[in-house]
Amino acid sequence: MAYPKIIQGGMGAGVSGWLLARTVSETGQLGVVSGTAQDEIMIRHLQKGDPGGHYRHALEHFPIPEISRRIIDKYFIPGGKPADKPFKQIRKFTHKPSREIQEITVAGNFAEVFLAKEGHKGVVGINLLEKILLPNIYSLYGAMLAGVDYVIMGAGIPREIPGVLDKLSAHEPACLRLLVEGATSKDNYKIYFDPKKLFGHELPPLKRPLFLGIIASVPLAQMLAKKASGKIDGFVIEGHVAGGHNAPPRGKTQLSESGEPVYGDRDKVDLDKIKDIGLPFWLAGSYGSPDKLQEALDAGAEGIQVGTAFAFAEESCFSNKIKESVIPMVLNGGIDVFTDPKASPSGFPFKVLSIKGTLSDEKEYLARKRYCDQGYLRHIYKKPDGSLGYRCPSEPVGRYLKKGGKLEDTKGRVCLCNALIANLDIQQVQQGGYVEQFFVTSGNDISYLPKFIKNGNMSYSAKDVLEHLLS
Repeated sequence: MAYPKIIQGGMGAGVSGWLLARTVSETGQLGVVSGTAQDEIMIRHLQKGDPGGHYRHALEHFPIPEISRRIIDKYFIPGGKPADKPFKQIRKFTHKPSREIQEITVAGNFAEVFLAKEGHKGVVGINLLEKILLPNIYSLYGAMLAGVDYVIMGAGIPREIPGVLDKLSAHEPACLRLLVEGATSKDNYKIYFDPKKLFGHELPPLKRPLFLGIIASVPLAQMLAKKASGKIDGFVIEGHVAGGHNAPPRGKTQLSESGEPVYGDRDKVDLDKIKDIGLPFWLAGSYGSPDKLQEALDAGAEGIQVGTAFAFAEESCFSNKIKESVIPMVLNGGIDVFTDPKASPSGFPFKVLSIKGTLSDEKEYLARKRYCDQGYLRHIYKKPDGSLGYRCPSEPVGRYLKKGGKLEDTKGRVCLCNALIANLDIQQVQQGGYVEQFFVTSGNDISYLPKFIKNGNMSYSAKDVLEHLLS
């Protein structure tokens, strides 16, 4: 089987949108959309008037037309909502999600993959996070309805996903075990999805996409290969210098003088042992150069996964304000990448660009009143009566403590749900008029961006990145 040399990283929330993925896939490499928060992202674009009509076009091809009509009738605003008015929100996901949130999540992921695949014969993938578990079955099903070719997942141990893909390809009921704080071995909390029960349609069998697990250690790769619920088709081996969420250091976490997690020899992946597993793999984390691509190929990899280089390309969904701020800073050598051990409510280290006027700026961080109105990164916990509750270290401190959370867990937390969606220029306007601010992530190789910029321009395209990588 022929595999792509370049996997364009699936950067959430929504930075890796359909246009970026389609542009990469048209060249014969693997373009990847982010499935994170795709329900919220789609309905906000509809409320902004759906410029270009892309989402309405995709929904016209959704196989259950009555669902498309409901979504468009409720959320589409011709000409877009007033800039100072809030977006109409959907209900948060729970282990027993409403019918509406199920429909929107399936349709949103369908739309993103459909648009990425339209008009060419290349392959398209979707990236999801194990840490954002509740929407995942629905996101996968929507992507599969659109014919997604690869599923790529990390930020946890996605051992149940291969079996879920097997079931969904035949429209069979599927479930995922929930990670519940305070649960015992006698508890068996799961989230269930039955496509036929929800949609009531007889649909043809779906293609089962290839599954690539994102891993940062040999033991995790070996475990997935042996104990996953279905076939593992390969791995993306991601180092701690990659953008977004990083795997924590193995062993007890220690911090450097600057407050970043310290990674050591235990965090280096033995590629010879990975090769012994016998599955294809790609290397990620500061591999965005021709030399690093060749290094990966020489090490036995099929190629590389690259995120940061594509994140600031013209086709990415990062706000133009972010690109116009970051690229000059990089060209002038004045930008810092900080691995923040506290920012993400997930508990994983998170890469942050230090940019004035964003939530990485202490003044902006302190100016934001705590809200939790998205809930993608909430933790599920067991209440005394056995029912399930939801809490987030980034929500109002008093509310978090009443739910049994610890005060120290709230220190330095950022509402990634709102901030990362804000990066797409679809910021929520909160009560009192506060507009959610950016929080920009990047890998350590952001200093390599000038290699893609030609003729003194202040921008570059995804094709410029690919041409350089494959030069």
